[in-house]
Amino acid sequence: MAKMMTKSQVAGHIADKFEITKKQSVEILEELAMLAAKQARNGFVFPGVGKLVVVKRKARMGRNPQTGEAIKIPAKTVLKFRIAKAMKESALK
Repeated sequence: MAKMMTKSQVAGHIADKFEITKKQSVEILEELAMLAAKQARNGFVFPGVGKLVVVKRKARMGRNPQTGEAIKIPAKTVLKFRIAKAMKESALK
């Protein structure tokens, strides 16, 4: 199985593809990440890839795996990434 691309490798690929400097491509990636973080509460769509959505989890009962004791897990808000259908289909071919 191939290894996951690093940030540097992704930036290098973008730099080569669009004939820009690697520094510019790193800045684009960082700006995209910062924009996604700022807009996550409203939902952020990365066209063709997927979207970030805020989900509220309900409180629930869990179990301590060491002792078997029942514990209460409080409600919380989490951030999820939902992959676009087209991306999922092309990636899993």
